[in-house]
Amino acid sequence: MLGNGRFQPKVKCKGVPMTYKILISDKLGQAGLDRLAEMDDVSYDMIVGMSKEQLIATIPDYDALIVRSDTRPDAEIIAAGKNLKVIGRAGIGVDNVDIDAATAHGVMVMNTPRSNSVATAEQTMALMLAISRHTVAAHNSVAAGEWARSRFMGTELDGKTLGVIGFGYIGHLVARRAQAFGMKIVAYDPYVSGELEVKMVSLPELLAQADIITLHSVVTPESTNIINADAISNMKDGVIIVNVARGKLIDEQALAAALQSGKVAAAALDVYQQEPPVGSPLIGLPNVIHTPHLGASSKEAQRRVGVEIVEQVVDALRGTDIRNVVNR
Repeated sequence: MLGNGRFQPKVKCKGVPMTYKILISDKLGQAGLDRLAEMDDVSYDMIVGMSKEQLIATIPDYDALIVRSDTRPDAEIIAAGKNLKVIGRAGIGVDNVDIDAATAHGVMVMNTPRSNSVATAEQTMALMLAISRHTVAAHNSVAAGEWARSRFMGTELDGKTLGVIGFGYIGHLVARRAQAFGMKIVAYDPYVSGELEVKMVSLPELLAQADIITLHSVVTPESTNIINADAISNMKDGVIIVNVARGKLIDEQALAAALQSGKVAAAALDVYQQEPPVGSPLIGLPNVIHTPHLGASSKEAQRRVGVEIVEQVVDALRGTDIRNVVNR
């Protein structure tokens, strides 16, 4: 059933009894659905926009659940899935899934850690360039009939120090692209080592050195609000902050205060503490540009993520291959 109440037709088998039933509770790209349609031993229903109560009532019949970021499988939902074996997250972040509850119930949770990576890295660079050159404000000015070139003096990326917080695969991709612009890279990540002529530093060192800071960390108790008032106080005056990772990495009140005082010159944000960011103190500030969580929104990424997650889930159900499981 789609958001308007219509049902997505269940895949029909070709003379072979159905074996594995998969529930897709968020919109998935057509390429992923087409891949499922090719499988004789799988049926699926795509039912988007369900309430928690509806999902609890629906999930007992299914062997697997595929979600994106809108569905939040918590302990109650997972417990209701009496046949549930796999939760597949179409994307990298699994902070919307109760991992502990899934583990307690013997349910594998898997993601697609690289399918959206290029799209996210490119969105990071797009926002970094746009905020450095006042692209959005300049566009709006020209569209309003103005020609105010002197108001939009920008800064170059060349020669600037980029601080990358979270140096996993996406952080590496951003570093490569930033190096092509002539940027110097420093990175902080307590779990990985550096390469690409990237200098790994402590978080205080990164905050003190970076002209631009970009976030690519997963959300953990340690990284939640990693950009807070104390962290900002240790940054350079006039720093720029870019976030195409997770909104929970930034204390929005602290960032808003720093943007208003000028301590932080500007910010470019694709993600927010609450989405949509109703009531966020960052909305409406003149030195912030916003996009609505578009990091993974490329045609190529959507095709990859859909195909990869359905293949991973079905392989796990069949017992032929287990990969990208975050609670193994």
